[in-house]
Amino acid sequence: MLTQTTSRVLEPSDLDAALAVLDREPVANAFVTSRVQVAGLDPWRLGGEMWGYYEDGMLTSLCYAGANLVPICATPRAVRAFADRARRAGRRCSSIVGPAEPTAQLWRLLEAGWGPAREVRAHQPLMVTDRMPADIAPDPYVRRIRKDEMETIMPACVAMFTEEVGVSPLAGDGGLLYQARVAELVGSGRSFARLDDRGKVVFKAEIGAATPQACQIQGVWVAPEYRGRGIAAPGMAAVLRYALADVAPIVSLYVNDFNTPARRTYHRVGFQEVGAFMSVLF
Repeated sequence: MLTQTTSRVLEPSDLDAALAVLDREPVANAFVTSRVQVAGLDPWRLGGEMWGYYEDGMLTSLCYAGANLVPICATPRAVRAFADRARRAGRRCSSIVGPAEPTAQLWRLLEAGWGPAREVRAHQPLMVTDRMPADIAPDPYVRRIRKDEMETIMPACVAMFTEEVGVSPLAGDGGLLYQARVAELVGSGRSFARLDDRGKVVFKAEIGAATPQACQIQGVWVAPEYRGRGIAAPGMAAVLRYALADVAPIVSLYVNDFNTPARRTYHRVGFQEVGAFMSVLF
């Protein structure tokens, strides 16, 4: 018997079905789930469209199409359908990011029309933990950044982004969107840092995505002059303590496979690799 398949842009009335798909992989899908739980499926509020793939009338796979193109619980047939839709729409995203296998398939199908990419990071370990480390004491000087400290944290955020992504977040719109995102994290109490005695950021990290099931740490950064001094592991332990106490029972992150010092730090704090992401940067 042939399976009837179709794909379409989801509507606000499809919210419950979309959340059911997202809930199948709460850690891997935390970024998109957190946005959908706040904004629903209205493209204006969500910042992009949510594409759905149906098999025999049942929603089985999703793809978020906004500033990032993100395949979600995407089967090979769903990826082909999403690639067809993406080709017709043209590239509007700054990256393709998601679980490594479907993201790699999506990029293979799109590369001829969308390439070349600025950079492809084919293997980014996805790491999780649900407990505090036994042998790393949290840094007592890492704390939440206050709303009146935007001018303090913003240069560190710009430096982290530029170092990590390879382009400045201030390009294009002068950084308005990026500053708004940083302000959102600060305002929600999910931006953390340690400052030195001159008020300069020594270590920082954010809880970028948060759902009742899982949250994701992002933007981990140590000021260059402080690297190699053992600051990162206690700093991460401090952020982890906040995350487990106030946000979600499972904490995740993903990291570039070539970033050996960061991977070593995360392992020391108790994070374990459970999968891999992939990012294609334009």
